Amino acid sequence: MIDYQNVHLTAKDVFNPRGDKHESLIQPVRFARRAIAERNERQREGFPLAECSRVLVYRGLPHVNYDWEQNRRCLEQATEWRNAGAIVELRDLKYRFQYSAGKPILDINGQKIPTGRPEEKGIDVLVALACVREAARANIDLVVLASRDTDLVPVLDELHDFHGAEPSRYAAIETVSWFNSRWEEEGARTYGNLRPTAPRRIWNTNLDRDCYEASLDRRDYR
Repeated sequence: MIDYQNVHLTAKDVFNPRGDKHESLIQPVRFARRAIAERNERQREGFPLAECSRVLVYRGLPHVNYDWEQNRRCLEQATEWRNAGAIVELRDLKYRFQYSAGKPILDINGQKIPTGRPEEKGIDVLVALACVREAARANIDLVVLASRDTDLVPVLDELHDFHGAEPSRYAAIETVSWFNSRWEEEGARTYGNLRPTAPRRIWNTNLDRDCYEASLDRRDYR
């Protein structure tokens, strides 16, 4: 389960803070497979290994009327990722507009004029619902969430409790997060990992620079 913008921008901050955003685009299927491989390598003997069966991606979509180029890139990326096997769901970004005397200001084409940066709205809700839905599938034993959005802590709590109460009905929940051991000397940021409310504990897999490099989408969408 990938909260794409969160994973993408966090990767940039952690491993490429001085670079452009497009240099840290993440290819979801490569990311998911590498994350699961890394997770399996760190499991203690006797603990079950995981297999990547579905890759679900949630991302905001710029509006074609207000940012044609970003809209084109986003749709092209989504097509590429779907062709690679990901399930990609896009949700329109939320815009604010310029107003005068209580009415929106229109440009020469009669379109409202946006102000500030658009925001993702509802992605965290979609991710949370998808986590619960996937955890309840009969053929799913593990849901792995990739995000640092603390709005998703309640879904970690719920699925931790659901699985604890009915392990045959609900899958376990785990997380993955970027971690750069050289963040101080590289002038990067570090975020830690998304955790459920104490005293609950779940497994988190830290993904290092090698995982980041292996997960990059190197296609030029510009």
